[in-house]
Amino acid sequence: MKLTADYHTHTVYSDGKNTFEENFRRAKELGLAEIGCTEHGFSHVAFGLKRRELSRYVAELRAAERETGIRALLGLESNLRGESGLCDLTEKDYEQFELFVVGIHVFVRYRTLADNALGLWSWMRSSLKIKPSKGLVRRTTAAFVNAVRKYPVDIVAHLNYGCFADPVEVAKCCRDYGTYIELSSKKDHLTDEELAAVAATGVRFVINSDAHSIDRIGDAKRAEEQIARVGIPLDRIDNIDGRLPDFRLAAWRKAHL
Repeated sequence: MKLTADYHTHTVYSDGKNTFEENFRRAKELGLAEIGCTEHGFSHVAFGLKRRELSRYVAELRAAERETGIRALLGLESNLRGESGLCDLTEKDYEQFELFVVGIHVFVRYRTLADNALGLWSWMRSSLKIKPSKGLVRRTTAAFVNAVRKYPVDIVAHLNYGCFADPVEVAKCCRDYGTYIELSSKKDHLTDEELAAVAATGVRFVINSDAHSIDRIGDAKRAEEQIARVGIPLDRIDNIDGRLPDFRLAAWRKAHL
């Protein structure tokens, strides 16, 4: 198994340690065909990309792309902001952005006070190993499902890391709408049993590093080990062995721009 592209990476513009050029040079050394630049979304209070920085951000990304010769996708690790599926990457952004990754995080400006349960309260329950209520699972599942239904989401990132969705229901929705489930090489987020159930839905996957430093760009080790344990067919993973995914946002842009 050889990674073709890494679609979840961070730079100093969020909570990463390195620049675009450093990340891209590492990707080129590894023989990756392309790299996704996915800072935390605009509503992340601590580490979110600032809209006022966006012009400079894009200029530096494109300059590093030209300098290194590695193809870069301007993306965002967008935050889910509520049960409605609201994200902080909106349709007005689609003209500029090329990769739509979605996840649940803490320290986010949620749509309502009640929606904070998706992030901070879920994180606390997860950290303390407190079993979630059925209502919390239902609401978190609805947030993912509604986002995938409403928006051209390309990848659901680290599903159930620090939150509590029904992964099978999320996977079914992703399967039906053409959204990928990320197999994260940074963090354990689905148990082997959960991943097997997710794979049984027929959903497709990408492996990502969630790299916050250059030494982790293109790292697939943790994901590879779980894939081998669970027995996921490699032809269900669309960013390995020369393959590249068909992303929804790219299709939206082609149809509308």
